[in-house]
Amino acid sequence: MRLDTNHRALVAAAGLGYLFLSLIIAVLPAFDMQKVQGHPGVEAPTPEVLLGRKLYMEEGCGFCHTQFVRDLELDQPYGRGSVAADYADESPPMLGTQRTGPDLADVGSRQPSEMWNLIHLYNPRAVAPHSVMPAYPWFFELQDKANGEGLVVPVPAPYAPEGKVIIASDEAIALVRYLQWLKQVKVP
Repeated sequence: MRLDTNHRALVAAAGLGYLFLSLIIAVLPAFDMQKVQGHPGVEAPTPEVLLGRKLYMEEGCGFCHTQFVRDLELDQPYGRGSVAADYADESPPMLGTQRTGPDLADVGSRQPSEMWNLIHLYNPRAVAPHSVMPAYPWFFELQDKANGEGLVVPVPAPYAPEGKVIIASDEAIALVRYLQWLKQVKVP
């Protein structure tokens, strides 16, 4: 039976080839990825960290920041190259789509200061003058004076409203805790 003259045999051969390649290229690797285990020693996210992750997704942070370090010299300041185990316990993994801002896969190690992160969230140019990141002032409350409740964010004078105290909301703190939780572990 010749395939060039028998259209049924040709379609059947093409269909079988398609199914075989789909199995080899897509289905088997997907099953194999289900077996990937996370790194030992990685701390489980707290409910506050999970809220911060949710806010990270809702605010679209992944449109400008990746959480996938390429194993290139260019990316070395952001941490080691990412491996599959880095994303084993995440659903969905937060890989990102662009590199407008710095990669955040290891930001918890690189920038562990809660205050720096809160100031950066309130107005990024207060700590990074050339930043193109938008400010997120709706995560903060302005008060005439600190009343002892809430976390006061010491935003530098040119960036803070005159005569006001800036108080971080629970959401701002949760988002920062998520960023501080993002740490790469050493891999052998």
